[in-house]
Amino acid sequence: MNILAIESSCDETSAAVLENEKVLSNIISSQISHGEFGGVVPELASREHLKNIALITQSSLDESGKRLKDMDIIAATSEPGLIGSLLIGMNFAKTLAFSLNIPFVPVNHIQSHLYSNFLNGQEREFPFLGLIISGGHTLLIVVEDLFQHKIIGYTVDDAAGEAFDKTAKLLGLGYPGGQMIDEHSKSGDRTYHKFPMAVVRGSDFNFSFSGIKTSVLYYLKKIDFENKKTPQLVSDIAASFQEAVAESLFKTVLKASKKFNIKTISVSGGVSANSRIREKFAELETRGFKIYFPEQQYAADNAAMIGITAYLKYQNNNDKEYFRNVSLKHLAGARLDYENF
Repeated sequence: MNILAIESSCDETSAAVLENEKVLSNIISSQISHGEFGGVVPELASREHLKNIALITQSSLDESGKRLKDMDIIAATSEPGLIGSLLIGMNFAKTLAFSLNIPFVPVNHIQSHLYSNFLNGQEREFPFLGLIISGGHTLLIVVEDLFQHKIIGYTVDDAAGEAFDKTAKLLGLGYPGGQMIDEHSKSGDRTYHKFPMAVVRGSDFNFSFSGIKTSVLYYLKKIDFENKKTPQLVSDIAASFQEAVAESLFKTVLKASKKFNIKTISVSGGVSANSRIREKFAELETRGFKIYFPEQQYAADNAAMIGITAYLKYQNNNDKEYFRNVSLKHLAGARLDYENF
């Protein structure tokens, strides 16, 4: 089965072509224009998607060696994300599917992060704990089987990715912050300062990262950071902050692993590319755990993960005719519906 997939939920325009679970092409255009604003500007993102989506799609088809007429299904991100950006990708993909008279498959962006570890025939084992750490979401999920999962924990304030971006801004490292902090942390001392990890009352598995970011703010004021700033000081604080976030994620997942007796863990989402987070979870393999990360190119937002999720969704739905009709009635959703996820 040939799948053309479109991803446009935020500030990446991406198109991919898959043959079943194998990626034939995965083109990503990241919007760098948001850097001067310190974050994504929704209207600018929508305009960039509109300008680039046809070109990116054609480039993906060219690289794959396939043509539009070879496609069996077309998929696009339907939720969650920036509503304007979602609508551009959705309408583009639905129009292609309608004109070709082939099924259109709407895909939940967060689910696609969950299944990004299955790309290119990577091993899958159920049940597993899925930790999704991205710019806007931090979720912990018990996955019993394909599309049989339950959210057991989520962030009550900032997501891990947001905390990285905001802390990077405080340190003067620019946007996007996650990559900047990871890079500077490599020459820093992660024991330089111990930032606190929040305890969320009423839940064993919820996360909170707003407090860590605020703690960094107050610490910088305390040490007169602006007047005493040096490259090494920036690296030490970045490493200490990164360690606090990694440890918070690590401890919460271990707690869930013990309660549910699950020793297979999948970590995905853009923040899963962080070297310290990968290092900490990889250490569990010496204790009998199975740890899965997506390949680096599939960690951040990309259309390949949309494609495999669409393929799995289509294959596991007995009502194939539904996907022929859905292009006329499915609407994009800006928020993640935790109840129906």
